[in-house]
Amino acid sequence: MSDAGNPFEAMMKMGQDMAKAMNPALEGFTPKGFENMMPTMSADMMEQFMGKTFNPEGLDAKTRLLLTLMALTIQGAQAESQIRLTVRHLVEAGATKQEIAETIAQAAMFGGVPAMSKAMELATEVLDAGQEGKS
Repeated sequence: MSDAGNPFEAMMKMGQDMAKAMNPALEGFTPKGFENMMPTMSADMMEQFMGKTFNPEGLDAKTRLLLTLMALTIQGAQAESQIRLTVRHLVEAGATKQEIAETIAQAAMFGGVPAMSKAMELATEVLDAGQEGKS
């Protein structure tokens, strides 16, 4: 039940009701459900779309993804699905756990320790899940 005196809660409820009316399947929608629909791109595909294909002297896909991870972390690690997806792509692009951790740690200077802590937690979750899949 929403609090009529809380406009934020009322707007959230209105948005949820509208989404359910447009697509009843959205009632069970979760961000992780959306995340599971997004496959991890292959290293070759990432290099083609985000790497040196259009600018041979430019940044490679791994570097671009590390910069993306830093930006997502600085935002306060609010984009949990995007952080997990970016970490999955980084692993595919050849980034090491050390490089991922250092990128997130560097972001603490700009986004703060709470943002860094949340991003570290999300990255660890992805990396641990990846290790389970390799066993």
